[in-house]
Amino acid sequence: MTDPNQPNQPQQATIKLTQTPDYREHYANSVQIRVNLWDFFLQFGKLVQQKPNEVEISNFQGIYVSPQQAKALLIALNQNISQYEGAFGEIKIDPKAIGTGAVQ
Repeated sequence: MTDPNQPNQPQQATIKLTQTPDYREHYANSVQIRVNLWDFFLQFGKLVQQKPNEVEISNFQGIYVSPQQAKALLIALNQNISQYEGAFGEIKIDPKAIGTGAVQ
């Protein structure tokens, strides 16, 4: 029997995670971000610097996400970074990489 004083609570959906046959995992130490009105484009790659004045980035995956999904990703990353830094200490970022649209 439901309590008439309690508002109806929607039932939480069960989430089933599957991996498609073409699922792959890669290491990326470079992420470039492009934004337009409709979506965010995240381009992942591997950065290699073999000479002091030359950097090569080999991009291997681009993913479009909606603005809503980009914001949900931001929230999830903030939560996970806070937990990581609580366990292992502050993550240092090279100030030259901030604001360039590329995280390297």
